Amino acid sequence: MEKILVVDDEQSMRDVLSIMLKRAGYAVTAASDGDEAIAHLGKEIFDLVITDLKMPKVGGLDVLKAVKASSPDTVVLVITAFASAESAVEAMKHGAYDYLTKPFQVDEVQLIIRNALERRRLSTENMLLKREMASQSSFAQIIGKSEAMQKVFDVVRKVADSKSNVLIFGESGTGKELVARAIHYNSARAPMPFVTVNCSAVPETLLESELFGHMKGSFTGAVSNKAGLFEVANGGTIFLDEIGDTSPATQVKLLRVIQEREFRRVGGTQDVKVDVRIIAATNKDLEKAVAEGTFREDLYYRLDVIPIVLPPLRLRTGDIPLLVQHFLDKFCRESGKPVPAITGEAMRALLEHEWRGNVRELENLIERVVAFSSGQPVTEEEIRGWLHRPVTPQQTYPTDLPEDGLDLEALINSIEKELLLKALERANWVKKKAARLLRLNTRSFRYRLEKYAIKGGKD
Repeated sequence: MEKILVVDDEQSMRDVLSIMLKRAGYAVTAASDGDEAIAHLGKEIFDLVITDLKMPKVGGLDVLKAVKASSPDTVVLVITAFASAESAVEAMKHGAYDYLTKPFQVDEVQLIIRNALERRRLSTENMLLKREMASQSSFAQIIGKSEAMQKVFDVVRKVADSKSNVLIFGESGTGKELVARAIHYNSARAPMPFVTVNCSAVPETLLESELFGHMKGSFTGAVSNKAGLFEVANGGTIFLDEIGDTSPATQVKLLRVIQEREFRRVGGTQDVKVDVRIIAATNKDLEKAVAEGTFREDLYYRLDVIPIVLPPLRLRTGDIPLLVQHFLDKFCRESGKPVPAITGEAMRALLEHEWRGNVRELENLIERVVAFSSGQPVTEEEIRGWLHRPVTPQQTYPTDLPEDGLDLEALINSIEKELLLKALERANWVKKKAARLLRLNTRSFRYRLEKYAIKGGKD
């Protein structure tokens, strides 16, 4: 239910607007002057504020400025009985959505309010779309005909319309977010937001604010009120990736949201109710984490109502040819290149690889293959060259200087390249993580990748 704040020093006007808006299905809060309105703004986030312009002490223009300072996304409608071109321009300059003159027709106001709230909804949807595009999984759809994947598809179809929470288990790169999306978009919640949160990517100090929002001034840097992602996802689905990386304090707050369907913003004094389906995912053994005391047992059982286990790629090698063709088509289409054939020996090399990075690792490899493709069939030699197999344990480096000397620069380059590749493999080809493993900043790490012509990977 959308929230509207009505501000007017005339009791009759407040009553007329409040009754009209409540009948239309909105949650309405009324304020008799600017001071009272600004006090409400410090406690709550409103979708729309309707304020009179001329009021004693604190006028509508001050209310407008306070709204935009504390909650920039809130839409403001200014009304007045003393209209002038100057006041209209001033109000619009400070961010008012529209400017109405008293007396006005009820139908006119209702239409303007609907349009204003639709604008806010579109703005929110646009923000979600940008967020979704930025966080989209790297492969566009779930590919697989193996028995293991058919079981996953069957579970998705059966539980999509359930209201129960889902917990997805699987190694990094197996496509947990894709399964979460499939559940959401095959459910009755499909028209509503699908919001993703990577719990391991957000610093612990910011995660609570990211999930639940905050009020202006609640901490250093909180320069305006902010709705949390649970609030943004209201009516839809929130996907909590890497849930196993959350701290005990965050786990307590998540448990409350699940149990009570409400939360409190950081620095807030009022509870916010939400209707959100939770889909969580992890690559960790949460039962072990519960036994070790690092993950709350009550939260685990609240999340693990419907478990889905995604098999690693090495256990569904029959899907590799399908995935290879899918990625070849995708990257060749994007680059405008013809789709090359894969020789039998090259495909055998792909089938024999361990794929510790799962589908994401396979995708990265095919992207590199296409980048260097000249349209000729892809050979086994090319594939094995791009697989970056680790150096065998038998390989050693000299610790003493040989009698005839050695090429120190070549040796150092060889060691450096090997460690770069090992770090990338361990980080599933995520460059920032690999850089951290080597205690390098991003710029220095990128320089070394370019130095050795190491391609592929994600930022």
